[in-house]
Amino acid sequence: MAEQIYVVLARKNREDSLRHIGSVHASDPELAKVYAWKTYDEERWFEMVVAPRDAFYPVNREEAPFDITRRSARSPEVV
Repeated sequence: MAEQIYVVLARKNREDSLRHIGSVHASDPELAKVYAWKTYDEERWFEMVVAPRDAFYPVNREEAPFDITRRSARSPEVV
């Protein structure tokens, strides 16, 4: 199975909102969970979740939020 990028979201406390903390490359969701936990374990997270990056759909823009073809004027390496 080919690797894909998984977005990692987490929150420190039950009342906090989930926030984007990074991403991992993995061949399946189970491996993505392991990579996320081992990569971002510097905090005591109440909750951490992963989602395939291609599961995000634009609401008010033409391109997806993580569109690799999009380039920013500030950072030409935006992914």
